[in-house]
Amino acid sequence: MSRALQSPWHDRLRATLARVVTVEPAERAGLAWSFVYFFCVLAAYYIVRPVRDEMGVVAGKDGLERIFIYVFLVMLAAVPVFSKIVASVSRRLVVPVIYVFFIANLIAFRVALGFGESKLLAQSFFVWASVFNLFTISLFWIVMSEHWGSEQAKRLYGFIAAGGSIGGIVGPFIAQSLVQVIGPDNLLLVSAVFLGLALMAAMQVRAAFSGLKSQTVAERAPSPERDSLFKGAEQVWRSPYLFQIALAILVANVVSTFFYLEQAGIVGGAITDRAERVQLFARMDLTVSVLTIAMQVLLTRVVMQRMGVGIAAGLLPVAALLGFVALAVKPVLWVIVTVVVIERAITFSIASPAMRVLYTLVEPDEKYRAQNFIDTVVYRGGDAISGSLFSVMTKTFAMASAGVAVVSIPLALLWLAICLGLGKRHAERAAEMDRETLSHKVAHG
Repeated sequence: MSRALQSPWHDRLRATLARVVTVEPAERAGLAWSFVYFFCVLAAYYIVRPVRDEMGVVAGKDGLERIFIYVFLVMLAAVPVFSKIVASVSRRLVVPVIYVFFIANLIAFRVALGFGESKLLAQSFFVWASVFNLFTISLFWIVMSEHWGSEQAKRLYGFIAAGGSIGGIVGPFIAQSLVQVIGPDNLLLVSAVFLGLALMAAMQVRAAFSGLKSQTVAERAPSPERDSLFKGAEQVWRSPYLFQIALAILVANVVSTFFYLEQAGIVGGAITDRAERVQLFARMDLTVSVLTIAMQVLLTRVVMQRMGVGIAAGLLPVAALLGFVALAVKPVLWVIVTVVVIERAITFSIASPAMRVLYTLVEPDEKYRAQNFIDTVVYRGGDAISGSLFSVMTKTFAMASAGVAVVSIPLALLWLAICLGLGKRHAERAAEMDRETLSHKVAHG
């Protein structure tokens, strides 16, 4: 009788899954909970993100310039701490310890905000949110790599990532819908609830695999070493290919941070109500998520396959170039909102995947050490450099927004040249590896 009652929806679920992903019966529970896990993590972050952006407005341009340096320094300290926790704490306790810690942080910030908002509190929350993002999302992928093998990842990670994409839509939708009802501060408690659900889903993922033989022990990536950042820096410095990737990431983040600083200044001048600012940022996040998914479905594969990695990565500096021109002509609210939304959508849907493709042709050791160095030190270093440059241009040389935009145009052109050069290097490397593979096959019959 139970089988008869469950069969219709079970069959419907299996048929639906079969159309979008190739999944074995033993994998279904783990796949479903992995999807829910990533959904909850991204929803929790995207509920916090507009609150963080509003805190950036409170901190002001001057405050943000210093904050980006603080974020860089905290990130340098946080990455090895995170690696140490993952390496030393029992696997089954890592997720509960870290997620309970961040849930407690969210509650503590909510209590602190109840006593009034200040620049110091806004700066502290902004830095914390950047670390929160690093830890929770990185931990999610560590859990995934612990349970899913290489062959499984190729089949299932796309479906799991879709859970995160949906969370990236639901999170800002919840934020913009509830902010006028419960206020910006209470959104932190809503985020804490989603993070708690993420913890429960992570435990269900582990439970789904508890009775199965691990398929990933031999394939698991080596744990980050204590000096991995220094070795990664050395690898980047010695490899022209990796150095060019690092330079592209550095310039990209300098430009992106410029737009972020302009956003904080223009939004702060145009909108004075906190709830309205949070609502605007949530709407921007929602628009970016929807555009990202649409572009991933319609454009990403076509651009990457037909135009190549260099042009795919180069679309972002072209968008930045047009954004600089638009801000030089008219530095107003609707212009900065449009520029930031388009820039972020292209980043997530096309440019970032293109940059990840570049790493597929480097040595395995470089993928872990050099890529980790670029994703942390170089990436956050771009924030710090951008804040300092912006301060020099606006304070030392008293440049207005339009003037800063004009001066920054050559930076976007340099970035475009780097991306096109990387595309050429990638094509040459791929062709060389194909020739080596063919020669090996011929030599060994």
